[in-house]
Amino acid sequence: MAKRAFITGISGQDGSYLTEILLNKGYEVGGLVRRNATAEMGNIDDFKGEIKVYYGDLQSPESIALAFLDFKPSEIYNLASFSSPLGSFSDKLGSIMITGVGALHVFERAKEVVPEAKVYQASTSEMFGAPNQVPQDETTPLNPKNPYAVAKEYAHRMAIIAREDKKNPQFISCGILFNHESPRRGLNFVTRKITAAVACIKNNRKDNVPLNEIGEPIVQNGKLKLGDLGAKRDWGYAPDYVEAMWLMLQQDIADDFVIATGETHTVGEFAEEAFKVVGLNWKDFVVTDSHFVPPVQTGPLQGNPAKAKKVLGWEAKTIFKDLVKIMVHSDLAKFS
Repeated sequence: MAKRAFITGISGQDGSYLTEILLNKGYEVGGLVRRNATAEMGNIDDFKGEIKVYYGDLQSPESIALAFLDFKPSEIYNLASFSSPLGSFSDKLGSIMITGVGALHVFERAKEVVPEAKVYQASTSEMFGAPNQVPQDETTPLNPKNPYAVAKEYAHRMAIIAREDKKNPQFISCGILFNHESPRRGLNFVTRKITAAVACIKNNRKDNVPLNEIGEPIVQNGKLKLGDLGAKRDWGYAPDYVEAMWLMLQQDIADDFVIATGETHTVGEFAEEAFKVVGLNWKDFVVTDSHFVPPVQTGPLQGNPAKAKKVLGWEAKTIFKDLVKIMVHSDLAKFS
């Protein structure tokens, strides 16, 4: 019988790439989608007929339990979350309930309905916040600096508690993924905002310009508004990273793994590289705006993926410049 994998947040960036990988490996794939997210199903349109979609919500334990009961997965990937660190400041409770308590609902329902299933929890480098060491690894103390990261830390620690339960342990591995991007990244993330703006500027697009996270056109009067240009992040390519998720659930022992490239670049460097792809000087088009600077700064975030390489045999395949090129060329076609 084919293995069965269930993905919460299946229509998101990571969920869609993971679905493709699992289908190619011969899995049967099911996933949870919010009913009001039907307009966001574009990432899985090409293979929607090959998967089983369940409508539900991480705040509804019953919908999770019913989906598990019907699909009977052997692997569960909890990827759904309120995923914008900056946006989480404006909806603190929603972030905690969906990203934090929602993950606990997944763990508890899995334990009740499919106790033998292996579970993957999507943790995040944002949990390190303003770290006391660079680079960060699995032993670095957590120091979250936004509501999203606090919610993720709650889920992360509840996963560890479930894993260490002496009477009834669960297999829950946590992937502490550093920033990972792709053409499927939401426009509320700075990398995608940059590449979409580059495409609109290069193509001289005036109408139907996509909106940024505060509801304004990404490009206004030929300019792109960004926040802290000096913010440092460890950026990788999402399809590389979802392969690591799968590898974690193929192990005999559940554990935590940092998934990262091991190198950092600033937001300014990302913008410079993106505009360079189309032969433009980024300084002619980028302006800073305090609306896009978080109330509490984080970083520098730089991962040490040595454990993932040693235990999983995983390492990032796509270098920074190639990641930027992939995203710019995709958006040049999308916003032509």
